[in-house]
Amino acid sequence: MMGILSFFKSSLTKQVQDMRVFLVDDHEMMLDGIQRLVTDVADFEVVGNATTMNSAIEQLLKIEVDLLISDYNLPDGDGLALIRKIKKVKPALKVIVLSQHDEAHLVKEILKEGVDGYMLKKDSHSELVNAIKAVCAGKKYMSNDINNILIQSLHQPDEIKLLTDREREILKLISQEYSNKMMAEELFISERTVETHRKNIFRKTQTNSLVGLIKFAYANNLI
Repeated sequence: MMGILSFFKSSLTKQVQDMRVFLVDDHEMMLDGIQRLVTDVADFEVVGNATTMNSAIEQLLKIEVDLLISDYNLPDGDGLALIRKIKKVKPALKVIVLSQHDEAHLVKEILKEGVDGYMLKKDSHSELVNAIKAVCAGKKYMSNDINNILIQSLHQPDEIKLLTDREREILKLISQEYSNKMMAEELFISERTVETHRKNIFRKTQTNSLVGLIKFAYANNLI
């Protein structure tokens, strides 16, 4: 009996160790750091990486990958778009999202796409390693901060507000004809983060033009 259990345990360990990992982040330093964690600490194989959504999709369609670890913010799209596109052709692919966004509504939306793990970029290296190992073993993993955010959101209606406080700040600046650069300087955030918020605002309000967005904002008392 012990021999059979040892066989299955060793087989499972080998399957986990054989996991092929693909990394996506538009910051080279972040890619290098995650790759070292994956290979040196978690002891998995990194089979490729990309700095844009389109490059990631092009490579993922050509190679065998078991786990995708991707930033949410990408220069030519976002994590949701990448996950949706690649899941259509590789539904069994496991996915861990790394993000600086901790808004409950966004976390829930991403989790609905079949994501296996959600981590904040400020989380520790050890927690990321734990997430990788848990997901590769067939489990779901949310960082402690994300778990707390989701638990707190249970006490609030899902439709408590259409836009987050930050998105409303940006919407107000958009109505004042601020450029992305000006908004970034005003709010002490990066232009890339501003662009992500802009995309989320248009998506949530279901508008596709500046005029339509402003009309919607005034009609719904958003500014």
